[in-house]
Amino acid sequence: MNKKTLAVASLMLATSVGVAPAFAEYPERPITMIVAYTAGGGTDIAARTLVPFIEKELGGATITVLNRPGAGGEVGFTALSQAEPDGYTIGFINTPNLLSIPIARKARYDLSSFAPIADIVYDPGAFSVRPDEGITNLDELVAYAKENPGEVTYGTTGIGSDDHLAALRFERLTGVELSHIPFSGNVDVRAAVLGGHIMMASMNISETVADAKEGNLVILGQMAEERWDGAADVPTFKEQGFDVIMGSDRGIAAPAGVSAEVEKTLSDAVDRAVKNPEFQEAAKKQDLALAFQDSKAFRAHLEALDETLKTLWAEEPWVKQ
Repeated sequence: MNKKTLAVASLMLATSVGVAPAFAEYPERPITMIVAYTAGGGTDIAARTLVPFIEKELGGATITVLNRPGAGGEVGFTALSQAEPDGYTIGFINTPNLLSIPIARKARYDLSSFAPIADIVYDPGAFSVRPDEGITNLDELVAYAKENPGEVTYGTTGIGSDDHLAALRFERLTGVELSHIPFSGNVDVRAAVLGGHIMMASMNISETVADAKEGNLVILGQMAEERWDGAADVPTFKEQGFDVIMGSDRGIAAPAGVSAEVEKTLSDAVDRAVKNPEFQEAAKKQDLALAFQDSKAFRAHLEALDETLKTLWAEEPWVKQ
């Protein structure tokens, strides 16, 4: 038997016993990563910072970030849920939007539409205003809002977002009336508050801290159990007497139905990428609030949060019926 015949016979044998030949190993072509928010926002920054490290861990694969903003994330989440579950379309999924949207309205996906791969970031919420507003803490915000009902306009990344739910919780706790202005992404919220089109931004703290350091915004408080290291000088809401704990997970998922082999390959690659010291340093420079969870832990977290949000909706819907 000559070498050519032997090679063909070996390939046929591998195929017949279910062993994939080397050239068919995943990934063998470029991967698309869907981000459901605008370019330049917190999720987009996290994705683009992490992608080169995942590419390296996948043996030099190519991953292209595709921004699909709109409807508080629903456009991008729907696109991810409807993609082929072959591992060549993955995406960032954000809480609570991923879960709150199908609770509040009819959507073309729910939690079962996704295969969680890993959680990357947990980013506490924050309220921030321009320095010229003359408000430096939450007590002063409450006092102003009570004297001027409805005049405090605040921007969020959409109805049912963590930013929105946090503001509703704050309103209920304090009895103040705020005016909600939803946007399609953090970049738009930031532009609106810096431009004076809205009075306050309700954004994740990592998306606010750079402007605070430059003196463009004043962070009134962060919605974490404990102060995030990246903004250690900013008191929590609870420290100021307001029991508001809210934030956003930014994790990676594939469409439901992806094979166990591909899911594990992706999960392991993301795990190694996040642990890479170079990524850790890049994340610090980008103000990413890292909080890694593997696929099993991330799934359990999402399922528990889904139940919590369903209970909240039953008690007090965040959208008027």
